[in-house]
Amino acid sequence: MNIVERAQKAAELKKSYNCCQAVVLALKDLVDLTEEQLLTMAASFGSGMGNMKGSCGALVGAEIIAGLTTGGNRAIARQINERFEELCGSITCEELKGIKTGKILCSCPDCCKNAVLAYGEAVGLK
Repeated sequence: MNIVERAQKAAELKKSYNCCQAVVLALKDLVDLTEEQLLTMAASFGSGMGNMKGSCGALVGAEIIAGLTTGGNRAIARQINERFEELCGSITCEELKGIKTGKILCSCPDCCKNAVLAYGEAVGLK
């Protein structure tokens, strides 16, 4: 499965899972954890970090997988953050959802898709 297909899968998975879970499941074959372990690990990030006050849950999911696949390479994490922000307009869930402004910058399915794309670009996954 290529990165674009994985990104589409993450957007589809969002129908049944939270944003973080959708992203980790779309990339699950890259890590040596069970689906149950990944779902549990990502369960608390459905509204981003800090219940919408912090980073988008989809971005958190991409960084969880990046940490597991790159040994915690902070440069890769930075690239994922920067690319996600370029694609979505922010990294903060509250801003992405337009909670204060009423203007949605990026839908949850699109955040999931873009998080997977940002991960793929950062690690060179085609």
